[in-house]
Amino acid sequence: MDKTIIMGVSIEPRNLHAVKVQDILTRHGCIIKTRLGLHETSTDTCSHKGIVLLQLCGEDKDIEILEKDLMDIEGVRVNKMEI
Repeated sequence: MDKTIIMGVSIEPRNLHAVKVQDILTRHGCIIKTRLGLHETSTDTCSHKGIVLLQLCGEDKDIEILEKDLMDIEGVRVNKMEI
């Protein structure tokens, strides 16, 4: 059975770093099977913190490069788990 890798990415402040994160996710798009972005919002405010959940496929080395690229951005934290 293939393993499933889930990566959680926390972005804070989201408004300053989201464009850089998006660029990295686009470059690594071939190993991203599912992507879900979460942040609090209302009619008068938008959260400064964002969360992106990724389901990844591909080689371990490619996943490690994605993780490193994301962690190189100030304000971004990454956690991953294998299921």
